[in-house]
Amino acid sequence: MPDKIHFYEPSNGHGLAHDPFNALVAPRPIGWISSRSRDGVLNLAPYSFFNAFNYHPPIVGFSSIGYKDSVRNAEDTREFCWNLVTLQLSEAMNQSCAAVGPEVDEFALSGLTPKPSRIISVPRVAESPVSLECRVTQVVQLAGVDGEKVETWMVFGEVVGVHIAQHLLINGIYDTAAAEPVMRGGGPADYFTVGAANKFQMHRPK
Repeated sequence: MPDKIHFYEPSNGHGLAHDPFNALVAPRPIGWISSRSRDGVLNLAPYSFFNAFNYHPPIVGFSSIGYKDSVRNAEDTREFCWNLVTLQLSEAMNQSCAAVGPEVDEFALSGLTPKPSRIISVPRVAESPVSLECRVTQVVQLAGVDGEKVETWMVFGEVVGVHIAQHLLINGIYDTAAAEPVMRGGGPADYFTVGAANKFQMHRPK
């Protein structure tokens, strides 16, 4: 047990050189979300507040601080696609972070290729080895404990189509480490990836 603890109440400030919250809940998988506006303009943006929330049906979600293009597009078209960010695609992902207007196509900005999905109208990232085609189930504006709405929106989607590169399926099992997924770690610019050396196994008690 640690004998010294730094405690703070977020509403009163953290008293540190950098807000630790993003680094405490980490590393976080990146939701690299492709979407299409009502007018047909493509958008591609990474969200570090992303995760999976249910098995059957499979549901994923991303949270946007501010009502950004991805949220608007998802609400308007009821579709989005999640694309895996790999180590090889990390710089392209970083380019897609650029603060540009809604008329800018981040696929072109990042030098990536939009590839038609099988079920939804939103394209996936052709260079990404894993993509999840999603249909929106809920868009929720978050609120604090006082009930006041905050400028953050959570978008949930049911996964209706899954794309996995064959080389990542070993004897029918997806090899997470081989994909070299990139995750956000907090701090000004910290990211992590997963390697085979980091893996260990624990079986649940019966």
